[in-house]
Amino acid sequence: MRKLAVMFFRSFLQGLILLSPLAITAYVIYVIFDKIDTLIPIQHIPRGVGFLIIVLFVTFVGFLGTRFFIGKWVFDSFGHLLERTPGVKYLYSAIRDMVSSFVGDKKRFNKPVWVCVNLAPEIWRIGFMTQVDMAHLGMSNKAAVYMPHAYAISGWVIVTDSKYIKPVTRMNAAEAMKFAVSGGITNIDDDKHGPYTET
Repeated sequence: MRKLAVMFFRSFLQGLILLSPLAITAYVIYVIFDKIDTLIPIQHIPRGVGFLIIVLFVTFVGFLGTRFFIGKWVFDSFGHLLERTPGVKYLYSAIRDMVSSFVGDKKRFNKPVWVCVNLAPEIWRIGFMTQVDMAHLGMSNKAAVYMPHAYAISGWVIVTDSKYIKPVTRMNAAEAMKFAVSGGITNIDDDKHGPYTET
């Protein structure tokens, strides 16, 4: 009876491990659809239609803002206005810089690097080079590196000597970010990259 109970408990835990990612993903998608649907002030619309309307609207705005001079001028002018509005300018600038760092033509987190943060014992962390040279801030031969936290959207910036930094050569930027935020447990395709060794 005891062995049966242990087997039942282990099977239950294994079931949780298998189903939890699927269930959480499905729940997050459901919440996103539900919340976005509520942004459309129309009663009794089929679920998902509001989400589709917003996606089409955002896509249309992006098309106008990048393909036509008038649309680009309108959005640039509105952005400049927000940048000069007291109080609002700090929030707007911070959000704009954060978004453009991850997506768009001005992505900044596209140079993954290894950083030695301790010499004895030798400890390396993964991050993204954001400033190659800090001389303009009075710190010659030093660079700024952003280090994302695992399982979070936060991170921190360090300024260190360039000699303690070396580029990541066996992962692209997306794989490096995935490696960092997963706490290092994500698997990089061995067939693609081959055995990983540091030199």
